[in-house]
Amino acid sequence: MKMVLLAFYLFITIWSLISIIFHGSRPTKSISWVLAVLALPLAGPLLYYLFGVNRRKFKLFKLKQTERRKLYDSRIQELNDYEQFIEDFDSQKNARLSQLVKSNSLTSAYSGNQVTLLNSGDETFEAIFESIGNAKKFIHLQYFIIEEGAIVDRLFALLKEKIQEGLEVRMIYDSLGSFSFRGKAIERFRHIGVKAHSIMPLRFGNLLFTLNYRNHRKIIIVDGNIGFTGGVNISDRYIKPEDHLGIWNDFHLKIEGPVVNSLHRIFIKDYHFSGDEKLLLQKKYLPDISSRGDSVVQMVISGPDSKHPAIMQQYVTMINLAEKSIYIANPYFIPGIPVLEALKMAAMSGVEVNLLVPKKSDSLIARLSMFSNFENLLATGVNIYLRSDFSHSKVIVIDQEIASVGSGNFDYRSFEHNFEANALLYDRILASRITDEFILNCSDAICLDYESFKRRSSWRKFCEGLAKFFSPLL
Repeated sequence: MKMVLLAFYLFITIWSLISIIFHGSRPTKSISWVLAVLALPLAGPLLYYLFGVNRRKFKLFKLKQTERRKLYDSRIQELNDYEQFIEDFDSQKNARLSQLVKSNSLTSAYSGNQVTLLNSGDETFEAIFESIGNAKKFIHLQYFIIEEGAIVDRLFALLKEKIQEGLEVRMIYDSLGSFSFRGKAIERFRHIGVKAHSIMPLRFGNLLFTLNYRNHRKIIIVDGNIGFTGGVNISDRYIKPEDHLGIWNDFHLKIEGPVVNSLHRIFIKDYHFSGDEKLLLQKKYLPDISSRGDSVVQMVISGPDSKHPAIMQQYVTMINLAEKSIYIANPYFIPGIPVLEALKMAAMSGVEVNLLVPKKSDSLIARLSMFSNFENLLATGVNIYLRSDFSHSKVIVIDQEIASVGSGNFDYRSFEHNFEANALLYDRILASRITDEFILNCSDAICLDYESFKRRSSWRKFCEGLAKFFSPLL
């Protein structure tokens, strides 16, 4: 028996080391995994398999759903039903960013959109419930977190009313992020006629394949011509304090216009692989949409089924294109070397770089890992502000010209493992309004001083360095 266990241990250890050598994309990350595999018998290889394998390169065991999603993309790309609304940029900056996103996300930039900025949970939910209340045909919802509470109860009552009026309602949710939303909680929605499905459910047979790959998107589509997306989940934590973090603050968007077609296709694809209906790619659900406003918007789509890490590429490109200023707000700023180096180079070349993060976090390891990067950033001239409340927004604005609002964090999980969606706003007015809000939030935040920060205790630096080892898992 001992020989069998020893042989099994040697096999999985050697397999893990060979896999790291063949598929490792970053030397520092690969070394961390090698140390984990060697230092933690059995547990190290298991952790690597769950959290370290890059599904874009790993071929020995293929996640069937991921392969099917890639095939779906190759067969059904975005239909150019709205050629008259596809934006042909005069600005070289906008054109380069738009072409990148078109290449890695297969989506176009559309003009003729009306975008409403929603800067709090109260604003967001009031706008959502108003649109749902006015729905005439169907309502589609997709969320990472759906939690029991006052917001869910209000949503349930409204959806029940709309179903009684004859509307179709579909809902998809992440099985891990919405872990508490199961059993009776979800069955009451199904009982009234909501077609509800979990995305990549946690089951014994596929747990090792799906645990690390979560759907982090937040999307609502009403009648095919109104869309909502951003960072707000279906949870009471956005309207009332539930713990030491207080009320979560987040940016969200209400979008009307041709780009809703792109946003809806994200939902349709995810629903296709989680539900039992295959017929949503039709005019009934993708109606012709006339011009509603003056904003140019493009959706950025990324996930473990993507050929490229689109969210990371979007952020790095925006940083590199900035000429005057960069404003970033994010709760989990653990971006890795490419983004960190891009920010340092921008600051050193004279671009004003501002980073707003929450002083408190829902994860101690994530907070320590985030703070481990601050000394080097401060040394190059990056301005870092600590906000007293839990700012959950995922925002980047460059030159007060282009803004991104969505679900993508600045961390390995959003770059490599999660299904994410960001809305790129090529709109100076909207970008300036988001910048003004950013500056207002910085006015009562703590501005870190380089000299003071680098004098933090050795114990604090040790804890930050230790937490940094776990950054690929966060």
